[in-house]
Amino acid sequence: MRLGSIILFVALCSFTAYYIYEPIPEEIDERWKLMLTNSFFRSLSHLADLSELLGLKDYMGVMYFITLLENVVPVSDEHVKVTEEKFDGVEVVLYQPKQRGAGTELRRAVIYLHGGGWCLGSSRMSPYDLLARKMVTELDAVVLNVEYRLAPAHHFPVPYEDVYRVVKHFLQKGVLAQYSVDPGRIAVSGDSAGGNLAAAVSQQLRKEPGRQVHLKAQALIYPVLQALDLNTPSYQQNQDMPILPRTLMVRFWSEYFTSDKALFRAMMANTHNNPESSSLLKFVNWSAFLPETYHRKYNYSAPAVAQGVGDEAVGMDGPSRSFADPRASPLLVPDTALHSLPKAYILTCEYDVLRDDGIMYVTRLRAAGVEVTHEHYDTGFHGGLMFTVWPTDFLIARRMTDNYIKWLKENL
Repeated sequence: MRLGSIILFVALCSFTAYYIYEPIPEEIDERWKLMLTNSFFRSLSHLADLSELLGLKDYMGVMYFITLLENVVPVSDEHVKVTEEKFDGVEVVLYQPKQRGAGTELRRAVIYLHGGGWCLGSSRMSPYDLLARKMVTELDAVVLNVEYRLAPAHHFPVPYEDVYRVVKHFLQKGVLAQYSVDPGRIAVSGDSAGGNLAAAVSQQLRKEPGRQVHLKAQALIYPVLQALDLNTPSYQQNQDMPILPRTLMVRFWSEYFTSDKALFRAMMANTHNNPESSSLLKFVNWSAFLPETYHRKYNYSAPAVAQGVGDEAVGMDGPSRSFADPRASPLLVPDTALHSLPKAYILTCEYDVLRDDGIMYVTRLRAAGVEVTHEHYDTGFHGGLMFTVWPTDFLIARRMTDNYIKWLKENL
């Protein structure tokens, strides 16, 4: 009996170690903590797949548990006043310093857009709540977190339109005066899908004739910026990396546009482009816009162009039309649309499928004459900035946060 218990215990330990262990690059700090963290994400992903297969609940509905797990009720504290409001019908969480600055001096403002692949996440998650409070206290800034609606319940362009409406509402002079915000010191920022929305909003605001208040800066944290080529070197190199493997990123993209699984399969094969989107592939040609060091062992091959997805022809009124929309893929705008954009901070990570999206945008913005600060983390992985809460607190998250806030302090 005792021998049987020992064998069972050893077998259980062996299975656990086998399940948790992943061949994560040794350069990454706190590798075992990342493996343990990712084992939770993988387990939830497997459960979500099973639930969808059995028809119990869709994949993203199960994965949303991550959001619920980290949700907090934003409340005021001795330094920060927190209110939940609606700007043009969209929920926002507003963070303001409790103590007024010297005299009648106006403050900076940061409009922050959370990540989560347009399908998950919330401005009320504890890492975003902590980040907002840190920005308020260290920058003496007003921070506006936007609770935009999510896919798959609300496909593109709904999340983008929610954000755009909030930003336009906030940039009204009367609203800025209400919150003592300096009209010349406003930034839009976001991580991952939030970085996508921040970049898209920055571009669209510049198109508005007669706009009186302009953004001073955009800060994009490991942003996702294009849906045309999902086989860039970083997508290939990091296809099995923790937190955001290629399969999950492709699923986020497909769910952003439609719940039709045919699109997901086409995007996985990188055969989802149509004649309209194929004319824009020149803007995401990584052989031209990625520095040689990031090419690694990969050779450029233009994505295939198909007339439809699977056995069905996808018309221009369908989700495939969205591939060519710069509101979804900000990298697709011509150079002439880039030169008037505000100064930019772009954070990228080596071990991230989205690395090359950010680096290509850095290249194109600089070529257009935009001032860009590019912070690349050689040991970084996707989502790093948000791992600030025990037990999934990582040292790299502190470095990312400190450098990000330092840039805002010096440039806003």
